[in-house]
Amino acid sequence: MNLFLNRLFRAAKLDAGLYEEVIADPKTMFQAMMAVFIYSAASAYGGFGRAGVAGINFGMITTIAGWYIWAFSTYFVGVRLLPEAETNVDRKALLRAMGFASAPGLFRLLGLIPNVAGVTLLIASVWVFVAAVVAVKQAMNYKSIYRAVGVCMIGWIIGAIFQGLMYVSLLSVFGISAQQF
Repeated sequence: MNLFLNRLFRAAKLDAGLYEEVIADPKTMFQAMMAVFIYSAASAYGGFGRAGVAGINFGMITTIAGWYIWAFSTYFVGVRLLPEAETNVDRKALLRAMGFASAPGLFRLLGLIPNVAGVTLLIASVWVFVAAVVAVKQAMNYKSIYRAVGVCMIGWIIGAIFQGLMYVSLLSVFGISAQQF
């Protein structure tokens, strides 16, 4: 447990060495997925907690699915569309790195505090994005930080579109109205 918490803190501190460590160690996949699960729970409670159990379930489903689409899209764009000469990464290694990059998203839980939700969402989202850039740069052996930013941004846009479509379709399934937020 201490090792896992240490890795979460190192990921939030944007420690490039941590990302190298989890990329090289396939045994860290469970920890990376736990980081994503905890991130999705923090997002669900912080962003949708006032909507009750349905809102929390909705938030967790959309956050996990949105994260996966973002990570997979980032992999596809980085490996197939914008690789560098040394880009050679397997999908699971990138998923591990992106999983730990979600660690700063734990601060979304502060969205439960009235009148702070928007600010915490913005700060946590930017922080997660920056962590993902560090993770992608390490995982894909990019020399350019700008390429990593571009790849993450394209993947994020694809994930955001998918997540937006999920919001529209699932809000009615879970019976959540805009007034509950």
